[in-house]
Amino acid sequence: MPENVDLILPLAIFVMALLYSSVGHAGASGYLAAMALFGVTAAVMKPAALTLNILVATIATIQFYRTGLFSWRIFLPFAASSVPLAFVGGMITLPNLVYKQIVGAVLLFAAYRLFRYTQKTSADAVRPIPIYAAIIIGAAIGLLSGLTGVGGGIFLSPLLLLMNWGETREISGVSAAFILVNSISGLLGNYTSVQFLPNVIFVWGIAAVAGGLIGSELGRRRLETKTLRRILAVVLLIAGLKMIFA
Repeated sequence: MPENVDLILPLAIFVMALLYSSVGHAGASGYLAAMALFGVTAAVMKPAALTLNILVATIATIQFYRTGLFSWRIFLPFAASSVPLAFVGGMITLPNLVYKQIVGAVLLFAAYRLFRYTQKTSADAVRPIPIYAAIIIGAAIGLLSGLTGVGGGIFLSPLLLLMNWGETREISGVSAAFILVNSISGLLGNYTSVQFLPNVIFVWGIAAVAGGLIGSELGRRRLETKTLRRILAVVLLIAGLKMIFA
C-alpha cells in the first residue's frame, strides 16, 4: 500500500465513521471509498470494511437501542433473510475487475444517497411492512452486502423512509443493527480473508471507534451535518468513478 495510507487514511476513516454513525450507518461505503482513493487492494478492502463496520455498528446499535430508537418489528423481517444471504455473499470471491465494478456502482449510489439525505418530515401514519416484501428485499441486500463488504444500511434506510415503514430515528437504530448482523455474517462467510488484513487495521479500528462514538452521539442529539455529508458525497463520487474506470 502507498506510504501515505498510514498517515491520512485513519483520518479519513474517522470522518467517515463520524458521519455515517450519526444517521445509524457504519460507514462501509465510506471506508471503501477512502481505501479506493489510496490504492488499497481489493483483497484488503472487503474484510477491512466489514471489520470496521462491525466496530462502528456495534457502537451505533447500543447507542440507539439504549435511547429507545429501535424497532424489532422493522428489524426482524429484513434481517431474517439478509443474514444467511450475507454469509453466502461473503463466501463468494469475485474477480478483481468485477468486484471493482460492483463496488464502484455501490459507491455512486451511496454518494447520491448521502447528497440527497434529508430528515423525514411527513406526518403520514407509519405503514405496516409486508412480510414477503421484507424477506425478498432483505435477501437481496444481504447478498450484496456479503459480496461487496458493505452492511446494507445505505440501501435499507432510504427504502424504509420512502415506503413510510418507520420513523426517521427509529429507522436509524434499525439500520445500525441490520448493518451489524450482516457485517458479522459476511465476514464469517469468508473468515479466511482476515489473513489479508494489514497490521495497521488496529489504527484504522481506533479511528473508526472514535468517529462512531462521536457520530452516534450527534445522531441522538439530532445535530445537522448537511454540509459535511455533501462534501463526502463528492469523495464517494470520485472514488466510485475511480473504481469503475481506473
